[in-house]
Amino acid sequence: MRRLSGRFRSALVIGLQGIRARKLRTLLSMVSLFLGVLAVVVVQAGASIAERALLANVELTNGIDGTKNLYVPPEPGAASAVLDTVEGRPDATAMIVLPAIIGEPGVRPVNEGAAPFDENWGSSGEICFPDGTCQPNPEPTGQAVEVRLTALTGDVRAFRPYRPYRPRHGQWLDFTTMPAMAPRLVLNLEAAKGFERYRVPAEMRVRGAIAHITPQFVGVIDDGDIQPRAYVRMDELVTWLPVNTLTDPGTGGELQVLMTGSTPVEQVLTSRLTGLGLQVGVQTVDSLERQEDELALIRLVFLAMAGLVLLIGVAGILNVGLATVGERIEEFALRRAVGTPRSLLAGIVLAETLLTGLLTAAAAIGVSVGGLKLVSMMLGDAEPFLQNMQYPWDAGLAGIVAGLIAGILGGFVPALRAARIPIASVMRA
Repeated sequence: MRRLSGRFRSALVIGLQGIRARKLRTLLSMVSLFLGVLAVVVVQAGASIAERALLANVELTNGIDGTKNLYVPPEPGAASAVLDTVEGRPDATAMIVLPAIIGEPGVRPVNEGAAPFDENWGSSGEICFPDGTCQPNPEPTGQAVEVRLTALTGDVRAFRPYRPYRPRHGQWLDFTTMPAMAPRLVLNLEAAKGFERYRVPAEMRVRGAIAHITPQFVGVIDDGDIQPRAYVRMDELVTWLPVNTLTDPGTGGELQVLMTGSTPVEQVLTSRLTGLGLQVGVQTVDSLERQEDELALIRLVFLAMAGLVLLIGVAGILNVGLATVGERIEEFALRRAVGTPRSLLAGIVLAETLLTGLLTAAAAIGVSVGGLKLVSMMLGDAEPFLQNMQYPWDAGLAGIVAGLIAGILGGFVPALRAARIPIASVMRA
């Protein structure tokens, strides 16, 4: 082991001396290899960023992998059972979604059905009642906006990592304070777009409420939803809306519970709701597993393209290595004459190409890190997921591996040639 260690150290030292003595050739080798290693680094970093972006958007709408979604039929009594079970629990959050209209009283909203503001979903122009009968809506269209009002029992960001749109756009709901009589609302991007376009009075109508509500807007977040949505604390909403009407089929309410995978809430809720004659469905989020094959295929295709560019760089470093060995025939023959083993001669050449590959990898990683920071600074406002983006160091590892592989492939043939130089060459010199 000591002998191998000594030879390795000798090859490394002599290789460093060779790089210092032939700086121009080393630079030419690095230039020919740089684009190939950079391509591998960029592809790996791009795949990691794309995976994060894809999963981030999925997490906003479905939840973090491992989250359990329990869907409850909107029937009387369901809301009371759910709220009694999950109230105050950090491992479960209940969401109740209701239609709400904010703006002038006695008018139809500009986006009936909580439609996106740049799309026309059409409208039936009718009002339907719990008994199934419908009649034409006599209200005129006015300055009012319809949103999907989402009431929460706790901080849902533990399951769906909603992102603040920008720091200056307020804050998220604070569940540690006393409930306010004027419910505090956090808007998503689509809802904020509507309130920027239309000047509406702060009056909110929710079917089943005992009176019209005066809300207060406290923030804007990105939740990945294309429909306008507003988030409110459950305890602030039930001040104006009886609990039993939250999931009344006539109000159009939707009830969902988000839970961690290990919580006992699922069993308790399932038992209570089954006792009420309700059928519940539970779905576990596994977005990464479902997207893994698609992401792997995309990464494989781009890595193959990067590999072709890397092979071109390997050909360049191979040519430079062969030319260098041809110029150093007398040196290597002299070393053989004084007893240097063939393996050490091959190790010297391999050490030079490996060090060249590592230096090229370091340069490619440095350029990619700087490029990512520049992209984050320039596009961070337009793409929130790019804000404070951390460099994927698996891309750096891929660059180091690519540099080592290129060093081995580019130095293997020159190393064999150096090891086979006969001692008689020094006599001819």
